[in-house]
Amino acid sequence: MTHEVVVFLGPSCDHATAREILDADYRPPAKRGDITRAADAGARIIGLIDGVFFQDCAVAHREILAALRAGVRVVGASSMGALRAAELDTFGMEGVGEIYRAYREGRLVADDEVALLFDPETFIPLSEPLVNIRATLQRALECGVIGADAARVLLDAARELYFPERTYDEVVEAAAGAADPEDLARFAAFAAEHAVDQKREDALLALERIRDLAGGVEPGGSTIPPQPP
Repeated sequence: MTHEVVVFLGPSCDHATAREILDADYRPPAKRGDITRAADAGARIIGLIDGVFFQDCAVAHREILAALRAGVRVVGASSMGALRAAELDTFGMEGVGEIYRAYREGRLVADDEVALLFDPETFIPLSEPLVNIRATLQRALECGVIGADAARVLLDAARELYFPERTYDEVVEAAAGAADPEDLARFAAFAAEHAVDQKREDALLALERIRDLAGGVEPGGSTIPPQPP
């Protein structure tokens, strides 16, 4: 079954952890044409989690639509997958997770919310995506680490940074002078220990959902009907 389930996954979750959840053909972040090639090779379920944005041509809407028309189940989450699912869920692509819902509801708009710099060999993230910074700021607010004013300053500072430069240290440094130094120090310490990785959380949910699809079971125990040829 492995070759029938293809997942494009990179910095959102390591492949070793992914394989503990789902037996699949794991491939690097998707670029233009990769969805078409997977569908043409016989994939019946495609998980689109990570994809390229600026290094190469991004996954095209039309190749996802063609796969859907061919009866392939396409699940998106976390990064490029969340973006495309929010745009194409009315056509049959399935979105999973908080980031997908935020794009779907218009709470997130820009592509660079999920963009990050990563090592092309190991896929280890080298910068922090804005969606994770947002989630960490929200958690810090809920925990009383910082107040709303400091959170706004830090979020504005993160937005102003070019995506490869976004790290928690750089965000705190960029906010210096606009927020109380003690607030910034508390947030820096909080982020070092309790940073939220929303992209990883959504990727894990997507892998669990694909596992259910591959097993032919919908949440709640009902059997998934076969897709039309």
